[in-house]
Order: sequence, then structure tokens, then C-alpha cells
Amino acid sequence: MEAVIQQLPSLLTSLWWPFCRVLAMFSAAPVVGENMVPISVRVLLSLAFAVVLMPVVTPVEIEPLSLHALVATAEQALIGFCIGLAFHLTVAIVMVLGFIVSSQMGLSMAVMNDPMSGASSDVVSALLYILCIFVFFSIDGHLVLAGVVGASFQAWPVGGGVDLLTLQRVAYNVAWVFSAALLLAVPVIFSALVVQIGFGFLNRVAPALNLFALGFSVVTLFGLFMLAHLVRTVPEHYIRLTGRVLDMLRAGMG
Repeated sequence: MEAVIQQLPSLLTSLWWPFCRVLAMFSAAPVVGENMVPISVRVLLSLAFAVVLMPVVTPVEIEPLSLHALVATAEQALIGFCIGLAFHLTVAIVMVLGFIVSSQMGLSMAVMNDPMSGASSDVVSALLYILCIFVFFSIDGHLVLAGVVGASFQAWPVGGGVDLLTLQRVAYNVAWVFSAALLLAVPVIFSALVVQIGFGFLNRVAPALNLFALGFSVVTLFGLFMLAHLVRTVPEHYIRLTGRVLDMLRAGMG
């Protein structure tokens, strides 16, 4: 019994480091890090993952109640947050895509309020987000997150410092989110532009027609038609973007 009590501080410290990294990763990760998941569930999941990752973590001798331990805790939180943010970029691309498409179709006024999180979003973004959730679990995204966190302890061990190059790479990929979303939304933007130009010429030919009311409905219907063709390619693009994120993390860990 005394031997177990003597080993208890070392066991707690070896559990604390993966717990901080996993909790920070879950706070920024897609689906799990959203407000719809309670904090208590997130903490319990982080604790379960930390117990599983304990054999992977290299033991380090750090005094628990010291400045070094505080810095190491902040380091684990920063690494976990960057890993979760890297995977969240793919979902952010789809959300920005939905906002651009809804604004081009005239549906940006249709906003839904989420009673659980209190956040509001347009209808197209909410539908695309639900589609991304299904794709995320269908490709075992939760297992991929667990594998990346386990590999991160080998690449960035506890107390080994933070790789600034990887942080810089993640920061630069924020601009990639907007460019990728704009490229995906180009068909809808171009089709809406063609319809608007066509109605502009029609207004010159027949000024007596009420083209404002007629043009709004036609643009919405044509945008829904283009969105139906675009949605079929969103899962494939999401998987490809997730692969790019994994390549980015693999390069940083290498």
C-alpha cells in the first residue's frame, strides 16, 4: 500500500500531460469542440483518452508545483489546440462555402437560431455542417484524431518545447480556408452572375416587367439547382482537404 501511495504522484503527473493536450485538442476539434457537446462530456472523453495514451507518453521528471510544470502545461495546451484547429479548418471551409452560397442565392436572410448553443447560422451552412458531421464519422475522424494525438507525443514530447514552424504553418492555412471555400463556390457565384446579367438585359428590353420580384425567385431556384449538384461533391472535397491537413501535420511531426 505504501508503495502505491509513493507512486501515486508520478502516475498523476503522467496522466496530467496527455489530459491537458487532449482536452485542448477536443476544445478546438470539429464536432466534439462545438457548444452542443457539454464540457463535462468533453472532460470525461479527454480523461479516457489520457488513460489510453499514458503508455505512449515519455515519462519526464517535472516538479508538479513549479514554474516549469506551469510552462509545460501551457505547452501541452498549445500543441493540442493547434492539432484541433488544423482539423477544424476543413469544417470552416464548408461553413464559409455555405455562407457564400446562401448570400448568392438570397437565402442569407433565412437564419436559424440553435437553442442549445445560442448561435445562429444560415440554413445552407447548417445543412452542409450536418453533412460534414456524417462524413467525419464515416471516415473514422475520431480515430484519426486519436492517432494524431498519440503520434504527437513522439514528435513533440512533454517538455521538448513548441515547434514554431508548425504553428506558423497552421496560421498560414487560415488564408487557405477562404481561398478553398471561394473555389468551391465559384460555380454558384458564376451561375448567379449569369442570371443577374440576363435579367439586366431583359430589363432593358421590357422595362414594364417587375424584374426585382421575378429575378429574386429565379436566382433562388437556379441557386438551389446548382447547390444540388454541388452537395454531391462536398464529401469528396472534405476528404481531400482532410488528407491535406494530415499531410501538413505529418510534415510538422517529421
